[in-house]
Amino acid sequence: MHIINLKEANLFIPVSAETTLNKVEKSSLLLSFEVNAVGPILVIKHMWPLLRNGGGKDTGRAAAIVVNLSARVGSIGDNRLGGWHSYRSSKAALNQLTKNISLEFERRKDPIICLLLHPGTVDTDLSKPFQHNIIPNKLFTREFSVQKLLNIINSAKKCDNGKFLAWDGQEIPW
Repeated sequence: MHIINLKEANLFIPVSAETTLNKVEKSSLLLSFEVNAVGPILVIKHMWPLLRNGGGKDTGRAAAIVVNLSARVGSIGDNRLGGWHSYRSSKAALNQLTKNISLEFERRKDPIICLLLHPGTVDTDLSKPFQHNIIPNKLFTREFSVQKLLNIINSAKKCDNGKFLAWDGQEIPW
């Protein structure tokens, strides 16, 4: 597995936390959608033949697993605060696109499981400006969050295809 460290690659993607409609900018919306929805889906599109042909081959799994990192703020049903217009709507778009492809893969009987995972609030540069609002035991280390997500991935079954799950395995409403 290869991980690209965006910080080391000098790629900085600003996150705009628009708290009101009059702060929404077209450029923020487009950037959020490109990074959080368009990019991941196009990667899956181009990896699809390899995922389909490989399935779970040599992994001990019955299917390949595609995981998109979403966020609870991408849930329409769980939205009680509003705001974060660009980021929130781009994650909702990612959720819808991932759900769509999970159904397509299922219909085609492709051996692929799609999951959307919310890592919790993780102590990163992204969350730094907002950490003062987080209950201390709900601000996770990277290691804690990754281990929780790996536990979900490693126990994923065909019946989990298309689910939106939190770090603790609980289903998040759409």
